[in-house]
Amino acid sequence: MNKVIIFSAPSGSGKTTLVKHSLEIIPELQFSISCTTRQPRGSEVRAVDYHFLSPEEFRQKISEEAFVEFEEVYTDKYYGTLKSEVEKIWNQGKVVIFDVDVKGGISLKKYFGEKALSIFIEPPSIAELERRLNSRGTDDVETIKTRVEKAEEELTYAIEFDKIVINSDLNEAKLEIESLIKNFIEETRN
Repeated sequence: MNKVIIFSAPSGSGKTTLVKHSLEIIPELQFSISCTTRQPRGSEVRAVDYHFLSPEEFRQKISEEAFVEFEEVYTDKYYGTLKSEVEKIWNQGKVVIFDVDVKGGISLKKYFGEKALSIFIEPPSIAELERRLNSRGTDDVETIKTRVEKAEEELTYAIEFDKIVINSDLNEAKLEIESLIKNFIEETRN
């Protein structure tokens, strides 16, 4: 059976770190590269971290119904998952792993149902989340303020996910994630 793992979290919760760890530890996983209209951050690479599209290109793909899910997170800041990306990974016999925003995660769970394990990564507190965003050094003060406000709202959606992992200790969170994913993959083999 084709399976997917969905990681969602407020920005700065450690989601991407945990996704990368999962990919290193569990060979059955293959990362689904999302599309976005935002600009690359830091050392992000096109077609590795994201497919970077213009808002016009993204809207064209929406009209072609090319997405499993998409979201306009901020004005003209779209994120989405291409159907072709999922099919490509499944055709390789792999389990798809998603790193998506909270609303995208909920949409993906609804779309894939029992084929999906949805995991919400929660920061230990809003204050810690803000500290992590500031220490990244990738966003200006106004962007961080917007992200913190959005995080407060996103935390209210945590109960819509199959599992919630509080990332207060990264090593503990890594072990919990490994166990959740391995158990989910094993379930399909039995």
